[in-house]
Amino acid sequence: MKELLLRRARLASPSGNEDDPWRRVILRATTGKADLEIAGVGAYEIFRPTPTPAAPLAGKIAIVTGAAGAIGAGICRGLLETGCHVAATDVSPDNLCSLVEDLRGVGPTIGVPLDVTDPQSVADGFAQVIKTWGGVDIVVVNAGIAIGASLMETSLEAFRKLEKVNVDGALLTLTEAGRILREQNTGGDIIVISTKNFFAPGAGFGAYCATKSACHQLARIASLEFAPFGVRVNMVAPDAVFSDGSRRSGLWAEVGPARMKSRGLDEKGLEEYYRNRNLLKTRVTAKHVANAVLFFATRQTPTTGATIPVDGGLPDSTPR
Repeated sequence: MKELLLRRARLASPSGNEDDPWRRVILRATTGKADLEIAGVGAYEIFRPTPTPAAPLAGKIAIVTGAAGAIGAGICRGLLETGCHVAATDVSPDNLCSLVEDLRGVGPTIGVPLDVTDPQSVADGFAQVIKTWGGVDIVVVNAGIAIGASLMETSLEAFRKLEKVNVDGALLTLTEAGRILREQNTGGDIIVISTKNFFAPGAGFGAYCATKSACHQLARIASLEFAPFGVRVNMVAPDAVFSDGSRRSGLWAEVGPARMKSRGLDEKGLEEYYRNRNLLKTRVTAKHVANAVLFFATRQTPTTGATIPVDGGLPDSTPR
């Protein structure tokens, strides 16, 4: 039996839903299968799960970069729990395999090795997802790294290392996502994981603050440029997410020891310090970040170019 790879495209008839105006090709099909319907020349339809209140993203396909870290893992889990197909991507094969194993049984997941600093790797990663599932609906730009050092202690080499991941990586992911979503002509959502440091930079954290701020501005520009073809770009700005279950944050593994030493705290004490400094006196978790991503991905409001803070309330991080 001959395999037919179908790619997202506008089909013959609108669905009547202004937020999802066209029925879409969703999965790779095989000629002769009952679930493939030919509606006309060049128009194909594959029946897909119907979104429900419990699974509002049923049948949607998401790519998450930097998925094997604490925040990325929480986002993947949140998307899967709402019915989404998730392509988890990461530069670390071992961490990626571990994540996919952890998510086994939660929902349809594939692991895709992807280096956001390499244009070919980014293109190949997106192509693998399209080959597997037929297209892309949601892209979460999450990959990022950090160092803790004052400006005078930050070498140009160290700064450029962060710049390559946090800025170049964001740019490459945004442009590849935009190109594919425009070609599909089916709309889509891009959610960029920013930081509270965009609004409130911190001493001794300059390279991270500067490069993540550049990432945030790229997302704002993408919201302007991608809107004409129905793609929304929004940002989530978390603070002090230390882990997702047993999966530790790479950022805090890098900067946490110095902060514990400077404050005379152990790891639990540092987490308590950050909990007590926000207005709600709450622990911010990866699930909270995932909830903000889901707010945008489920299109509960007609919004693009916006930022949701997930920080428990930090007065110095306003405007909100």
